[in-house]
Amino acid sequence: AACIAALQRPQPRVALGLALRGVATAMLDVSDGLLGDLGHILECSATGAIIDVGALPLAALRDNGADEALARRCLLGGGDDYELLFATPAARRADVEALAGQLGLALHRIGALTSEPATLWLRQGDGRLVPGTRSGYDHFG
Repeated sequence: AACIAALQRPQPRVALGLALRGVATAMLDVSDGLLGDLGHILECSATGAIIDVGALPLAALRDNGADEALARRCLLGGGDDYELLFATPAARRADVEALAGQLGLALHRIGALTSEPATLWLRQGDGRLVPGTRSGYDHFG
């Protein structure tokens, strides 16, 4: 029921988006899957990324019955989350933490952008890097 309610009545993060002006260097909402939407940031900024799989916020999915692997697949490739995915310089990390506290939101640092254009890596729990794919909803597929 909680998952259906979130799908049917998403809560856009307008206050967070406004608060991140001047702090975030790139931002979009996740509507077509985290990895698919991250690909838009990578293309537009000519960067790559490393996503730390262990840092993904999976608790809500697991609490609603998904096992670890399913929760990870849903978060990385599912859609209609409408959460914000944003990048900030490391020097602004304290600003982001302060915003999270002011807004009462749990924000999660799930990775980093890299200087290697169009590359996507997933850091596994054991530290291995495996190639990631831009999976997500394809409007034209």
